[in-house]
Amino acid sequence: MKVQVVELPRLLQPHHLPGRSVVVFDVLRATTSITSALMAGVTEVRIFGSLAEAEAAAGAFTGRRLLCGEQACLMPAGFDLGNSPGQFVPETHRGMTAFLSTTNGTRAIVAAKAAPAMFTGCLLNASAVARRLAAIGNDVTLLCSGTEGDISPDDMIGAGAVIAGLQRVGSCDIDGGAAGNAKSLFDQAASDLPAALAATTAGRNVIRAGLAPDVAFAARLDVTDVVGEVKGDPLRVVIC
Repeated sequence: MKVQVVELPRLLQPHHLPGRSVVVFDVLRATTSITSALMAGVTEVRIFGSLAEAEAAAGAFTGRRLLCGEQACLMPAGFDLGNSPGQFVPETHRGMTAFLSTTNGTRAIVAAKAAPAMFTGCLLNASAVARRLAAIGNDVTLLCSGTEGDISPDDMIGAGAVIAGLQRVGSCDIDGGAAGNAKSLFDQAASDLPAALAATTAGRNVIRAGLAPDVAFAARLDVTDVVGEVKGDPLRVVIC
């Protein structure tokens, strides 16, 4: 199994999607929040490239719904929730449909929507994602969302955690320098993941916004077997 890392959505090439399993990472915070929502029993997380699209779709929905999103790390006016992974709780949100738009993560999912198989990855479910990829057996593209248009080390650490998981469960051929860098970043960060995430641009932005607990939440490795799979029409994430 060959594993490539694409460091930013704008670096996606036509050969990165067909016949491959794709995993999208926005460790701080969208894919961590999606995973947390599914852990809490949210039925599905619908994905949008803009806040306006999410708001319009949620407004037309007749079931129990949550309008979630962020702008400059904070919840937009009129939304039900922001993009903090710790906000999802089973007692309140089980059985609901979430509508989510974020600055980086949901746009990365939209960018890769042509992939035949796509999943959402983070540190919380890194080993579970690796097991799912190994069971499928396709070559793998790990797509990082980035922060402010730049490569984001937190996403690379998440991708590296999945590569480490793939190496534990079977054959994994690291294909390209970006994948090697991701694995090295994870190895260096593994002894203190909270500090490693807090030191990134994304981590500093989240902390500056008064949301430091989000970093600690996202830094927990392998706390769940829940893996979200991206489906189309509408674009959404459900437990696979």
